[in-house]
Amino acid sequence: MRILVAEDEAKARRYLSQGLGEQGYSVTLAEDGNQALSFLREHLFDVVILDVMLPGRDGWEVLRTMRTEGVDTPVLFLTARDHVEDRVRGFDLGGNDYLVKPFAFAELLARLRNLMRRTESAGEPATLQVGDLIIDSLRHQVSRRGRLLQLTPKEYALLLMLARHRGRVLSRTLIAEGVWGVCFEAQTNVVDVVIRRLRGKLDRPFGAPMLRTVRGAGYLLDSADD
Repeated sequence: MRILVAEDEAKARRYLSQGLGEQGYSVTLAEDGNQALSFLREHLFDVVILDVMLPGRDGWEVLRTMRTEGVDTPVLFLTARDHVEDRVRGFDLGGNDYLVKPFAFAELLARLRNLMRRTESAGEPATLQVGDLIIDSLRHQVSRRGRLLQLTPKEYALLLMLARHRGRVLSRTLIAEGVWGVCFEAQTNVVDVVIRRLRGKLDRPFGAPMLRTVRGAGYLLDSADD
């Protein structure tokens, strides 16, 4: 499990990093809200542990921006703010859990496991549809306007990732991590090559592009009508 910890107190960051690392989790640390958002735009995480009182942008603003940008990663607030109003605000903004400091580390681990169980039980529909594009994730089949598309495994994985995050711009780094499990060097054009091949099968035969380039940011998939 990949966890982003956004915490401004150095001692707390070290404690969480060591404890979660000993449990086998991969931990990325952010010391302010802007850094947390930067990581979220460039990398995929399974859970975000988010302090409310962050410099730069506070936890409320980080979560609000995440949800506005289509990042649906589960968020566990970890904060000293224990008023009911704060908890309600966190949930209303799209938070998934709320743990008040000081806390027992065993409880934090239990809440993380529960978040993952809830995410897994929610599951993913067997069929994803974006406009006239249909992805059957059980059969690994893709069709557009009723025509079956012949995709390579990497083309399929890339398209599925974009469809899961419909309308969200995914950077090359994020795509590389999600599809290949690695981060390519900046000068490597592997992602661009697969995108180009995918466009040739997904867009050109139909005259209505769905796969779009956002210059300097990455790629997004959306309905041709949007």
